[in-house]
Amino acid sequence: MQKKKDIIKSLATNQKDVGSTEIQIGLLTNKISKLSDHFKKFKKDKHSTLGLTKSVNKRKKLLSYLRKKNPESYQKVIKQLNLRK
Repeated sequence: MQKKKDIIKSLATNQKDVGSTEIQIGLLTNKISKLSDHFKKFKKDKHSTLGLTKSVNKRKKLLSYLRKKNPESYQKVIKQLNLRK
């Protein structure tokens, strides 16, 4: 829960921002990293792979949207979350 608050605080554009594209990308990145760690332990968990695939695809769509709408913010998010692009 504290990790989620830290992500929101670091990526928020203003004080009351809780659902912008940048924050959604940050939260999805956190979820993807947790699921990736889970799959390192439990290799045969095939049911959770659907959730991972959906999360990755949603983050990809949000990143492409952000790149079109606000390129400066896109670069900031990529750098802050250490995503390769």
